[in-house]
Amino acid sequence: MTTSNDRPPEARHRPVLLQRCLDLLGPALHGRDAVAVDCTLGLGGHSEALLTAFPALRLIALDRDPAALELAGERLAPHGDRATLVHAVYDELPAVLARLGVASVAGVLFDLGVSSMQLDEADRGFAYAQDAPLDMRMDQSAGPSAADVLNTYPAGELVRGLPHYGEERFARRIVDAVVRERAREPITTSARLVALIREALPQAAMRTGGNPAKRTFQALRIEVNGELASLERAAPAALDALAVGGRIVVLSYQSLEDRLVKRALAEGARSTAPAGLPVVPEQYQPRLRLLTRGAELPTPRLLYTSPSPRDRQKSRMPSSA
Repeated sequence: MTTSNDRPPEARHRPVLLQRCLDLLGPALHGRDAVAVDCTLGLGGHSEALLTAFPALRLIALDRDPAALELAGERLAPHGDRATLVHAVYDELPAVLARLGVASVAGVLFDLGVSSMQLDEADRGFAYAQDAPLDMRMDQSAGPSAADVLNTYPAGELVRGLPHYGEERFARRIVDAVVRERAREPITTSARLVALIREALPQAAMRTGGNPAKRTFQALRIEVNGELASLERAAPAALDALAVGGRIVVLSYQSLEDRLVKRALAEGARSTAPAGLPVVPEQYQPRLRLLTRGAELPTPRLLYTSPSPRDRQKSRMPSSA
């Protein structure tokens, strides 16, 4: 039987809001020398669509996961040297651009969070629905695993981390259970952690909100991969890398990411002029113009729409401010 991991990348992952990303980025990407950066390459769905929709585009794609780079490299091979794939975390963007001799870019795309490939591969330990070693590293060649965090962090750090990164109300109960269990035997598998969480939570908390382990797993994943700290550095760096007329699109999936991105965008869209000036000098004008009113939520029609040739023509229309 063929498993999901045996399928080619294009069959394993459908990029989210693909056409909407092309619509928003498109007006900046038509120049002969346009360069765009996909800061979260994954299995290459967004990158492939950008290279196909804009035949003169040069793409730089970053990912910290060597397995993703290998699979996406196969997918993007038909585009030749128009695509440059780099093993890097997205907060390394300034160093990557400097190394490649790129002063500024026309477009930047972030698709944040864990990738479908990482969730599909049980031995990566990201999914609470599958028993696996507690790893959760997006780059398995570097840094402590989720098991290391659970078994070595002081209880106080765990109690602070679960509410902050996972918005878990019952952090103290869960951490107490973890500390008791790890004193008896190290916690090394996702199934054991899920069982501990179920035992620790009150029954009422398990009747709503889906799997009771999801918030703890999210918090561990964010801590293991330093996701929020990286994003806090990467968002301003990406904005600084944009050329005049350049565009940035960020897909986020939880409130912590969303707040960081909105803060960076709002800061760039704010005038720095002293209050009361009748005319605002150029140096005080906002650096950015926001293209959407707040965050856009996906609709069933937009979520997985694939770009047809006709759609690609539509993507050339400027998006509304």
